[in-house]
Amino acid sequence: MSAPVIRGLRHLALKVTDMRQSRAFYECLFGMRVVWQPDPDHVYLSSGSDNLALHQIPLDELGEYMDPHGQFMGHFGFVVETPQDVDRMFEWMERSGVRIVHRPKRHRDSSYSFYLADPDDNTIQVLYEPTISLMEFISRAGDRSASVSETVKE
Repeated sequence: MSAPVIRGLRHLALKVTDMRQSRAFYECLFGMRVVWQPDPDHVYLSSGSDNLALHQIPLDELGEYMDPHGQFMGHFGFVVETPQDVDRMFEWMERSGVRIVHRPKRHRDSSYSFYLADPDDNTIQVLYEPTISLMEFISRAGDRSASVSETVKE
């Protein structure tokens, strides 16, 4: 029996400290759309190709997550089509008041990216990677509001 074909890492689940703020961040800045919200503490977002689950940390457990120790996840990323898209996204994130972790940089493997932080300080890479960026992806990243910084900071 052969191993099944892997279609890629298309699902990520994050525990969040403030569901409203995190949902607005991923909807407004990355164009993700809600595909299912079974209750106020769980929301499933999609870009059309990827699925991001947000799970509210219960209030009585929040203290455990505020511990200043390191985290196991280094970062996760969103792939864009061109190096110019990296630059445009960087400029847009900067104007929106998002915390930039690392400015745009060309990497040894010819990829190009920058890093930013989400509301819970998870590091996100916006990445042009020559082999992945050339693949066909479904996109439902509709119109992104000009008032993103207001929505995310509220």
